Amino acid sequence: MATPKLFGVEIPFVSHLGFELVKMEGGESELRYLPRHEHMNSFLVTHGGAIMTLLDVTLATAARSIDLETGVVTIEMKTTFMQPCKGLLTGKGRLMHRTKSMAFTEGTIYDTEGKACAHATGTFKYVRRPAPTAPANTISTD
Repeated sequence: MATPKLFGVEIPFVSHLGFELVKMEGGESELRYLPRHEHMNSFLVTHGGAIMTLLDVTLATAARSIDLETGVVTIEMKTTFMQPCKGLLTGKGRLMHRTKSMAFTEGTIYDTEGKACAHATGTFKYVRRPAPTAPANTISTD
């Protein structure tokens, strides 16, 4: 189970799903996720929404890995599902390019056997973290 500040900030949905951060440095990230029964679809494989969330967090973590004080928001993400994602899943992300305000990333989800089951590319905008006195849900995308 992920700890509340494991990613440098509290992310309640990520904690709920139980993502584990393995690596977040130098433009790379790695997360592990063991889906539970309630994360399955009607075919009893991990629901695509859970896979997309794992990819989103994997890509965002790679984008943030070179500056932990800066946040990111997802601008766009393209996901390809190659085969059912079963068992313990590992997400590996990479920051491909960055500008002052944008990050361009890619990542792949691997199943228990090490087979790629989903892949995504994503664009993220770097954002300043709100001041400690700001309301918890304040985010600036300017």
